[in-house]
Amino acid sequence: MLNKKKKYIIYNKKIKFLYFIEKKIEVGISLLGWEVKSIKLGKLNIENSYIKFKNLNAYLLNFIIIPINNFNKNTKEEKRSIRLLLKKKELLFLFNKTKKYGYTIIPLCMYWKNNWIKLIICLSKGKKQYDKKKDIKEKEWKKIRNRILKTS
Repeated sequence: MLNKKKKYIIYNKKIKFLYFIEKKIEVGISLLGWEVKSIKLGKLNIENSYIKFKNLNAYLLNFIIIPINNFNKNTKEEKRSIRLLLKKKELLFLFNKTKKYGYTIIPLCMYWKNNWIKLIICLSKGKKQYDKKKDIKEKEWKKIRNRILKTS
């Protein structure tokens, strides 16, 4: 289900560099009509967003959706806390992991599934500076190795 190639609305490229991804979960999002129209036009930013728990519900915070010009701007908030639609079992699992083990929950990407907008969230741990340097060295080595293999 998560491994199929999908056409993403938005994909957060920084996640794999900054965090170790432990588990990916597909969730639904509770959006308003103007937000869906703005997302269709690609007017959104997912880069600094994260997930917090309030009253045993998961909310997406710091997710920016830029309003379309032809609507009344008084009724819109660019940074609104958006409720995530999770099963109770998944919600309790994520809540326990964040409280006990210090995991972070971050949105990875957003895509269309039939007529619904879905979000893939990651249960992740932050990388240290030496982990990031190690990743950069591995990428450089792969590039060099591929060049050597092509020439020989």
